[in-house]
Amino acid sequence: MKKDVVVLDKTFTTFIGRDEIQTRIAEVASQISKDYAGKNPLMIAILNGSFIFAADIFRALSIEAGISFVKLASYKGTTSTGNVVTAIGLDENLKDRHVIIVEDIIDTGKTLSAFLPEIYQRAPASVKIATFLSKPDALQYDVKADYTAFEIENKFVVGYGLDYDGYGRNLPDLYVLS
Repeated sequence: MKKDVVVLDKTFTTFIGRDEIQTRIAEVASQISKDYAGKNPLMIAILNGSFIFAADIFRALSIEAGISFVKLASYKGTTSTGNVVTAIGLDENLKDRHVIIVEDIIDTGKTLSAFLPEIYQRAPASVKIATFLSKPDALQYDVKADYTAFEIENKFVVGYGLDYDGYGRNLPDLYVLS
């Protein structure tokens, strides 16, 4: 059932409901568990947006895995600033470790294109990307997710960890700007 919510000064309409989100989370976690059986991967969640997706995926895994966090930012309001800022860096040893980077959304790809060289410099055994959302029409950098819960059109969304100026992350459904 579609409903509207107001976040700050903007109205958003239900786009993907929580039940559909949880079904996809289970499917993605199952695939990751299958692909990484016996490999004890390290998930690196990019804050702030991915924390809910990362927690749900992590809890749904049927394998041993670790999790760590970095804080990268490139958005202000409803648009990307074009600059990626590292607010909390990575302090994990990645040498010979299987790494899964967890993102909330791959939009232009700028954030990951700026972050991936740092990961590769640390000599991991492998690197894959899991994202809650992907916007193929917005992609400007050569970044491709290995695990995608949902591909969406190039529209601004909030909820399930994604925000509008820091608000709306707590909404359990995903909403699109009306």
